[in-house]
Amino acid sequence: MDREFVFDIPADVYTTLSNSERYLLEYVYQNIEYISRMSIVTLSENANVSTATIVRLMKKIGYDGYTSFKYSLKEKLPLTDETNAMDTIQEKIKQAVEKNKDEVAKTIQMQNIGNIEDAVQKIHRANKIYIFARGFSEMIGQEMMVKLQLSGKNCEMHNDPNIIKIKSREIKRDELAMFISLSGETKELIEACKNLNLKKISTISLLTKIDSTLGELSEMTFVGYKGEHSYFPNYEVRSRLPLNVISRILLDAYVIRMLK
Repeated sequence: MDREFVFDIPADVYTTLSNSERYLLEYVYQNIEYISRMSIVTLSENANVSTATIVRLMKKIGYDGYTSFKYSLKEKLPLTDETNAMDTIQEKIKQAVEKNKDEVAKTIQMQNIGNIEDAVQKIHRANKIYIFARGFSEMIGQEMMVKLQLSGKNCEMHNDPNIIKIKSREIKRDELAMFISLSGETKELIEACKNLNLKKISTISLLTKIDSTLGELSEMTFVGYKGEHSYFPNYEVRSRLPLNVISRILLDAYVIRMLK
């Protein structure tokens, strides 16, 4: 690659450069293909110079700073296949970030303050709370259990299918059952909710499908937004981020209400 046109430094400017700045200039010259993809921190580490040295050099050779130098490189140097591939990867990473941001924002928008208040009151009045979850949803259940226990509530979390069935037959009228399920179609949870409905025991479900079986059976349902795309399409490991957001909203609201 022809690098000569990238640097047009007058001799009088070059003589003002310190040894570290001249070393950095040489490093940049020799690695010009990769510089446009390096952050200032990465360049600092790779060239073993301070970020301040990088900024000083860029200003001495006519740029506002390192960022403007990188923009100039992208305009002057032809993109290589590797650069194009890196840009594609970066775009996909941005899409992944936006996907998660979208799920959080839409999940929050879908929540109703009145429903949150009703759920908080149910949690408050319950003498004991049972949380039922399977698969990756168990981690959210564990977190909810610990936080409810720390707030003074008698709370259990169960993930074993047989125990879930047994416990659902033992729960009393003054207790509360909470279900966490991405699809709302986990058969053990559905059976447990049916058992509770027969005894007219309050149930709250955290889901991402309002028209699911569990959603129809539960007394109260909180639904989150789940994007269609999965980066692990061949496995049942979809993100529980929407359910995590709902659980945090409910628990934060409960603590705020109980502190009053």
